Amino acid sequence: MTDDDAEDEYATESGLPGDRPALTPAEEVEFEALLSFLKESRGFDFTGYKRSSIRRRVTRRMQQVDVATFAEYLDLLQVDTEEFTQLFNTVLINVTGFLRDTEAWEELAEQIVPQLLAPKPRGEAVRVWSAGCASGEEAYGLAMVFAEALGIEEFRARVKVYATDVDEDALAAARQATYAEKELAALPAGWRERYFERTGSRWTFRSDLRRCVIFGRNDLVQDAPIGRLDLLVCRNTLMYLNAETQSRVLRRFHFALNTAGVLFLGKAEMLLSHGRLFLPVDLKRRFFRKADQVDPSGRGVGPVGRLQASSAVADPQVEDEALLFSPLATLVVTADEVVATANRRAEAQLGVTSREIGRRFTELELCHRIAGLRSSYEDVRRNRTALWQHEAEFARSSTETLYFDIQVVPLQGQVDTGPAVALFFTDVTRYRRMTGELQAAHRQVETAYEELQSTVEELETTNEELQSTVEELETTNEELQSTVEELETTNEELQSTNDELQSMNDEMRQRTSQLDRANDFLESVLGGLRTAVVVVDGELIVQAWNSQADDLWGLRSDEAVGQHLLNLDIGLATDRLRPLVREVLHGDGVREDPLRVEAINRRGRTVQLSIGVSPLVGRQGRPDGAIILMDQRDVGSAHAR
Repeated sequence: MTDDDAEDEYATESGLPGDRPALTPAEEVEFEALLSFLKESRGFDFTGYKRSSIRRRVTRRMQQVDVATFAEYLDLLQVDTEEFTQLFNTVLINVTGFLRDTEAWEELAEQIVPQLLAPKPRGEAVRVWSAGCASGEEAYGLAMVFAEALGIEEFRARVKVYATDVDEDALAAARQATYAEKELAALPAGWRERYFERTGSRWTFRSDLRRCVIFGRNDLVQDAPIGRLDLLVCRNTLMYLNAETQSRVLRRFHFALNTAGVLFLGKAEMLLSHGRLFLPVDLKRRFFRKADQVDPSGRGVGPVGRLQASSAVADPQVEDEALLFSPLATLVVTADEVVATANRRAEAQLGVTSREIGRRFTELELCHRIAGLRSSYEDVRRNRTALWQHEAEFARSSTETLYFDIQVVPLQGQVDTGPAVALFFTDVTRYRRMTGELQAAHRQVETAYEELQSTVEELETTNEELQSTVEELETTNEELQSTVEELETTNEELQSTNDELQSMNDEMRQRTSQLDRANDFLESVLGGLRTAVVVVDGELIVQAWNSQADDLWGLRSDEAVGQHLLNLDIGLATDRLRPLVREVLHGDGVREDPLRVEAINRRGRTVQLSIGVSPLVGRQGRPDGAIILMDQRDVGSAHAR
C-alpha cells in the first residue's frame, strides 16, 4: 500500500462514500466474537481499530479461503493454527521504506533534528521512538539522520532509537538489518557505503551502529509508552484506529515526549481534533510539538512559566477538589514561602501531611531529602520562570527509593514579594527501573560482542597456522611421490582385503540404519514429552530442542541447536539458570527441588517455570552435558495495562 492508498482508505473509513454496507445485528455479534477470540488466544487487541477497516481486511481474507460468515471463519481459526499467520499478514499492513516522503525527511534532517539537539549539553542522551517500525527501514533511517547530525562516535555514545511493532515476524526481519540493493535506492549519495556493509548480493546495516537501535514488541493500544523522548515517529498508524483509541494513544504520546519533544506523523494524519495536546510545527509535513500545558478548556497553551491568571475564575470548590484528587503529587507555596496546599497524592508519596500546612517550605524535611529541590525553588522565585528537575531521587524509607520529574512553576505574585509557587511531582520510578534493565541488557550484548571479536581473532590465528601446514604438506607431497611405486606393489595384497572391507561396509550400513532409527526414536520421545526439554554440551551449546521448547519460547529447533544457551533471545532470566547448569556439569549432583522462576513466554505472557537439570553422562562416567527440563504454568498476561 502506498501513502496515497493509505489516504484513500483513511478517507473511506472516515465516512466518505465507498464504505461497505452496515452489518446486520447477528453479523455484528459474530464479528465481535471473532475479535474477542483473537485477543484472548493470540493477544492481538483489534477492538480499538476502526471497524470498517478491520472488517474489510478480515472479509478479504475470508474471501481468499472461501468462507462466507464470521462464525465459520472463527471455526476455521480454531482448527487451523496456521491461518492466524495469514490473517495477521492481511490485517497488519507493514508498508515501509527508507526515507519515505523525501521532503519530510529532508526537513527532519535539516531543521527538526538540529533544533532538538541545539539546547542539549554535549554528552546528554538523545531518545527516539519509531512506533510501528515494520521491517526496520524507518528506524535505521532515523539512526542515519542522527549519525549525520552528530557524527558516528557521538551518535554511538548518545543516541538510542527504540523501534516497536506488534508483528513479531516484521520485528524478526528488522533485527536482521539486511536489505536488497533496490531497497536502498532512496538513500542520499554515499549513505549506503557509509552505513551498510555488503553481504553477498545484499546490504547489512553496520553492526556497531545497529547496537543503538533496540527492537521490541509494543501494542500502542494496550502497552505503556516509552518515556522521556526527544522525537516520536509514528507514521500512517493512527489512521487505522477509531477516534477514542486515537485519543488514548495520543495522550500516551504526549506523556512520553519531553517538554521540547517533537511528534512526526504520516501525511495521511492531521491531528485537527487534538490541538490541546500537540501544536503544529509544519502542518504540511506533519511535524508537531508537545503543548507545554493543557488548560481546562482543552486548548494547548505556551510554557507554564508564562501563564497568566484568567479573568474568568472557576468555582473554588471545584478547583480545590480537582487539586485534592490530582494523580500528581502537588504542593502550593504562597508568596510568603509558606506551604498553602498539599494534595492527597503528596501525602501518600512524599509524606507531606496537613501538619506541614503553614510551615515555611524551605524548612520541610522534603527539601533536605531531595537534592537540588531547594535551589530549584529559589531559582524559580528569583527568575519567575518554570523549571524542571528530572529523575530527582527521594528515599521514602530505608528500603524504598522513588524517582520524580519535578516541575516548579511560578504563579501570580507582587514584584516586591515574589511569586507563589506550585510544585508538581511526576513519579518516574517505573521508567527509571526499566531504563536500568535495558542498560543491563545492553551491557550483556556488548560482552557477547567482545567474546565474538575474540573468537574471530582466534580463527584468524588458526588460519595462519593452516597456511603454514599447507606449505609443509606440499613438501611432503614430493616424498609421497617416491612411495607410489612401493604402494603399487602392495596393490595385489589390498585386492585380497577388498572382500573383507566389503563385508565390513555392509555391517556399517546396518549399524547406520540402526543409528538412524535410534535418532528417530529419540526425536519422537522428545517431541512427545509435554515438558520443554533442552540438551546442552559442556560448553552450554544447545544439542537438542524439542517442540515444547519451541512452543514455550518461539524458537524453532534449527534456530536454537548450535547456539549458546545463554545467548538465546528468550524471556528467561539466565542468571538464575547458569549456576544450576554449572553445578551439574561440575559433577556436584542434582538438586532435589526444582528451580521455580517466572519468565515471559513467546506470547508475552508471564508463566511460572519449574526447572530441573540432570547430567548427561558420557562413556567415561563424567557429565558431558546437561538435560534441562522446563515445566510451565501460566500465571497471567504480561502485558502492561
